[in-house]
Amino acid sequence: QVQLVESGGGVVQAGGSLRLSCAASGRTFSSSIMGWFRQAPGKEHEFVAAIRWSGVSTFYSDSVKGRFTISRDNAKNTAYLQMNSLKPEDTAVYYCAAASRGLNGSSKYRRSEYDFWGQGTQVAVSS
Repeated sequence: QVQLVESGGGVVQAGGSLRLSCAASGRTFSSSIMGWFRQAPGKEHEFVAAIRWSGVSTFYSDSVKGRFTISRDNAKNTAYLQMNSLKPEDTAVYYCAAASRGLNGSSKYRRSEYDFWGQGTQVAVSS
């Protein structure tokens, strides 16, 4: 089992920045792919970003590409999501997720492919 705990959410004005953290404990962290998803009120979960264990390969949704950066520190068992140039439409609960295997192709974008989830952290962007 892997336990994931997100932190770093809050309220920020449009154009501002936040950095989310996801601390992992339990099983070996370095063998997984880590992802961030978000869910806005009344909407489905949406893929935001993912990163492989090496940290070399990263993936982003079109809506956040160029504004958000995902990274991980395997020594600290922590993944990060740096969010810049925030927009009101980024308002959502952000969830960290981990998969116990590498996800190739389009599988990394699907919520159902991830095995472990955090409790979520709220991000609110005011206009």
